[in-house]
Amino acid sequence: MTENQTVQQKSVRRNRVAAAACVAAALIAVGVVGTQSATADGATPNAARPTAVAVAAPGLGSADLVQSEDFRQGLNPVGATVSLTGREGLSACSGEETMRGLTKGTATGYASVAWTFDTPGRLAESAASAPTGTEAATWEQQLVALVQECQDEPAGHWYYGAAHTLTTNGGTARWYLAYNGDGTVSGGAAVLRSGTKVAIVELTGRPTDAPAYVEGIVTAALNRLNS
Repeated sequence: MTENQTVQQKSVRRNRVAAAACVAAALIAVGVVGTQSATADGATPNAARPTAVAVAAPGLGSADLVQSEDFRQGLNPVGATVSLTGREGLSACSGEETMRGLTKGTATGYASVAWTFDTPGRLAESAASAPTGTEAATWEQQLVALVQECQDEPAGHWYYGAAHTLTTNGGTARWYLAYNGDGTVSGGAAVLRSGTKVAIVELTGRPTDAPAYVEGIVTAALNRLNS
């Protein structure tokens, strides 16, 4: 296969992402959706700071995903769509791959969330709980391989930069800054693992041109996965 054919195939795959996202959105809409804050009985919901809410599957639920309070100044979340099906697209680098497909439906639980903001941008996270640590490690490696496919791109195309490693008491993460075709930072992605739980997070939009901002979101996501 020539270099041009390889680039064309990768471009076709990514062009399918937009269509796949529309299908995933329809699937999510059929599933469980949470778009307001979880409040005590009789309390007034806080519509400005929604929380991802869904009935938790054994060992994994929406509480393990990024929440509204995890976003720092500059990204104001206005809505969250939650699903426990594992059928949502993983990232811009995964084509039509889903967590259910990657795990061949063998996970003990799935959870995903898509956050929208009052400015252009989006955060998507998809997680799965493995029956064993060995399977979790395999899924983690597969997710890393998917993300790293977008490190080597033709000039003028967006790409992911070098991997950074983050380790906490609860787990590990490999995170990558995303670069526009002109070389400016615009978000990033991360692969997380905590015990038998694995997840992939992708953040787009401003003010995520600051590497420290991306790292902060990744840290928050890893802490949630360990909860």
